Amino acid sequence: MSDMIEKLLDAALIHVPFDGWSDETFNAAVAESGVEMALARAMCPRGAVDLAAAYHRRGDQRMVARLNEAELAQMRFRDRIAAAVRFRIEAVEDKELVRRGMTLFALPQHAPEGTRLIWGTCDLIWRSLGDTSDDVNWYTKRMTLSGVYSSTLLYWLGDESEGFEATWAFLDRRIEDVMQFETLKARLRDNPALSRVLKGPLEVLGRIRAPKPRGDMPGHWDK
Repeated sequence: MSDMIEKLLDAALIHVPFDGWSDETFNAAVAESGVEMALARAMCPRGAVDLAAAYHRRGDQRMVARLNEAELAQMRFRDRIAAAVRFRIEAVEDKELVRRGMTLFALPQHAPEGTRLIWGTCDLIWRSLGDTSDDVNWYTKRMTLSGVYSSTLLYWLGDESEGFEATWAFLDRRIEDVMQFETLKARLRDNPALSRVLKGPLEVLGRIRAPKPRGDMPGHWDK
């Protein structure tokens, strides 16, 4: 994240709880940061929407920093995922910043951006934890974790328990549900009768690969 956007974002945060991620907030951030409007518009052509996205990515960076410092080697993998989601939520300074962001990204014109940001967070979690999947599991892992992260974030916004213990218990339950689903998938895959019935669909899914580094396609098919 560039220094200019960091300055704009720092200046904007005090206004977001009152004015949301809006033109008012963006204009105030420009005025208080000392960044010229023309430069600010060049850096953030969508105004406060770009600042909201930058705020989300700042949280991602803080999460990764904590993951790099944490002692995760002795933890079960499911507990590492839970820790990553918790670290990401704890990167938020003020719940109102998230509420205002969710309001912004619930708008039809900004919903795709909100989806991309959540997907990016979950992709970063998996990559930070060493995921090397290169098949359809690359997609299902991120899709499933997106659901876990989103539902936990919503629960946290309304949680008033001490230390947000209710949220972390909720997170554990959601991850347990995912683990049970993964176990069921493995059993179905190893069942000879079902394997024959699902041979065609499984062969198609087996051709799906994770996106290439160039990033211009959501995946590719092997010939």
